[in-house]
Amino acid sequence: MQIICFVDADHASNQIMRRSHTGILIFLSRAPIIWYSKARNTVESSTSGSEFVATKIAVDLTVALRYKLCMFGIPLDGEANMFVDNQSVALNATIPSSTLKKKHNSIAYHRVHEAIAACIV
Repeated sequence: MQIICFVDADHASNQIMRRSHTGILIFLSRAPIIWYSKARNTVESSTSGSEFVATKIAVDLTVALRYKLCMFGIPLDGEANMFVDNQSVALNATIPSSTLKKKHNSIAYHRVHEAIAACIV
């Protein structure tokens, strides 16, 4: 079984409150099994910040799915493929020396980076 995850965040999509919206779609062998869509509770100051938070949520959902599948004894084909549409997030997640100024963005970065280093995603 192969896990494929698509992640997107719409930065400041709410015209009144300027909150971002997160969308995640996870496929298991070409069948959609997890769909996540939520308006964020906080206001992000940058597009990459909202994308990092969305990617962290996707990593958490993917880790939970991998754990459930392993508990059921279902074999997985390597790491999960995760697709994001923000190039700065994709590059920063793979650079160990990347620094982020905001604490919650830094936590999201480290969670995503650890998942990449552990070959989970």
